[in-house]
Amino acid sequence: MPVWGSARRWEGSKRTRSRTAATDAPAPGWSPAAAGQRSRAAWSVRPLPPPGRAPHRQPTRAASIAERPRRVHCGSAARSERADQGDPMATYVLVHGAYQGGWIWKPVAERLRAAGHRVLAPTLDGCAERHDQVRPGITVATHGQEIAKLLFYEDLDRVMLVGTSSGGMVICKAAELARERIARLFFVDALALMSGERVGDIVKRAAPNDTSSITTGPTRADAEKRLFADLDPDTRAWALARYTPHPVAALEAPVELAGFWSQAWPTTVVRCRRAVNPPEAHQRRTAERLKGDWHELDTGHYPMLSQPEQLTRLLLAPVSGPGFLTGASPRCTVPGEA
Repeated sequence: MPVWGSARRWEGSKRTRSRTAATDAPAPGWSPAAAGQRSRAAWSVRPLPPPGRAPHRQPTRAASIAERPRRVHCGSAARSERADQGDPMATYVLVHGAYQGGWIWKPVAERLRAAGHRVLAPTLDGCAERHDQVRPGITVATHGQEIAKLLFYEDLDRVMLVGTSSGGMVICKAAELARERIARLFFVDALALMSGERVGDIVKRAAPNDTSSITTGPTRADAEKRLFADLDPDTRAWALARYTPHPVAALEAPVELAGFWSQAWPTTVVRCRRAVNPPEAHQRRTAERLKGDWHELDTGHYPMLSQPEQLTRLLLAPVSGPGFLTGASPRCTVPGEA
């Protein structure tokens, strides 16, 4: 039989168990490690209290842990509890763009989690690790529905919804479908089309595409030399290994938005100066229509890979103070920002 503590402590515990008619079987959840952590006072023999008086209980470590404030994720009651505790934790949903997957957000997601926030970076239908599911009928609308369903089934509230590249179109549709769950929209070098517009109306390029009946995208050589050109060699190789064509209808079908642009949305627009697409005029239209905050980063189209620290600071700005719970949105300054 293993021995924990001194002989005096063991004998004292036997006498205590005898007085209380307890069995020698350990209680549920009991372990030698936990027993070894108890204080000497908790194991010492105490006289039984006089009749009519409640026994004295020494506070235990388990009790102190149980009394700590719980960190919760969503719902109006949760927001109130967070406000009372001064807990600024937010929920970020990061939506990737064309030829990408949730993988592209990895450097930013790690930083947001390290700051204490909840982060989801889903891969959209037909993309990246879900590329073997690609089929006709995948559109911006179905991708938007997918994100709206994610917010519902994960019971997410006060969501910081972030979209990059063509993911900007997706977050517009998702926000329209899940209005009450959105705290703020972030367009990171992103497209935000009006209802009826097509990507081809905004993005003009002469680069060759590999297009089939269900997917489209730049050739792998073009992706390496143009899309990922500003990344360091190791990051470029890592991204290129994960590059996949995009569902064609999600880039060629006209966007359908019934009421997105007629509503007010707290918004941040981040333009990447070294990227040709989306054009600056298009991104400024987004900021002006939504009365959003405007920021610029001196990098290419993939700031989550080339400047993850700077981009993370921009995403954290609205939750860096009490404004997250009140609806205010403080600005922040990033090195290299205009």
